[in-house]
Amino acid sequence: MNRPTTQDLDQTSVRADKWLWAARFYKTRRLATEALHAGHVRLNGERCKPSKSLKPGDRLDIERSGTQFELEVLALAMLRGNAQFAQTLYLETPASIARREQAAALAKMAHGEQPTHKPDKRERRQIRSFLERNG
Repeated sequence: MNRPTTQDLDQTSVRADKWLWAARFYKTRRLATEALHAGHVRLNGERCKPSKSLKPGDRLDIERSGTQFELEVLALAMLRGNAQFAQTLYLETPASIARREQAAALAKMAHGEQPTHKPDKRERRQIRSFLERNG
């Protein structure tokens, strides 16, 4: 994979779908385009098309898999680089980070404690008998 060069960063604007792909919010440009068409991405508070031009300073609200991101575009890129490079393209708001961390903590609590081992023969029998009685 080619590393982005300074020539790729000297853009004045870049398509929204290309930027979302380069910033690693979506695995493919097609997924980024579909998200834009579905209204999962808002540019400065309004829905936008995949061909809409992004500029540094623009605000994006992205909803992906139930997770919400609020961020500001810091730099533009047309090529996809590594994850460290992608993180330099935007700045996520502190409120967005706190909301995502809270949602992750709630999801972790909802799943309960993870078992430390696989059930042995005796425990499997107990599980089966419990399920037969209550199921």
